[in-house]
Amino acid sequence: MILIGIGGNLASPVGDPVATAKAALARLGVLGVSCSACSPWYESKPIPPSDQPWFMNAVAQVSTALEPAELLAVLHSVEGEFGRQRSVANAARTLDLDLLAYADLVRGEPPLLPHPRLHQRAFVLLPLRDLVPAWRHPVLGLTPVELIERLFPGEDLGGPVRRAGTV
Repeated sequence: MILIGIGGNLASPVGDPVATAKAALARLGVLGVSCSACSPWYESKPIPPSDQPWFMNAVAQVSTALEPAELLAVLHSVEGEFGRQRSVANAARTLDLDLLAYADLVRGEPPLLPHPRLHQRAFVLLPLRDLVPAWRHPVLGLTPVELIERLFPGEDLGGPVRRAGTV
């Protein structure tokens, strides 16, 4: 199972962040990355707190013959096609595509797998729980629900992250 985090908080030439994400998933399909399922959308406050617009986040399950490094390069290429500009850390963006997990692969060199902060982010774990509740983190061995239960006390699931709907 290959899992990709999808997010954004700025409009792109194709529309709002959700429209951008849908167009990006279609573009990935042309590039050999087929989306088999996508979670509902969640809204989340920017981290660290700022005056940026809230982010829209989801998780997609995909399949591809690409190796992890090739897949990550394709994800970055598609981000660029939809107006992503990498300037400073945590900047507002039209599209963010993160390789969260690639089967049960564990890698300590880029691309790091599983994503090194996956287990600390409610905006990833809540959509992940909705999409693949039985999935287990390849290092921690925990399901999304178990990972949610271990979030830091400041990660208020009712406040900074809220369900926004389905794709």
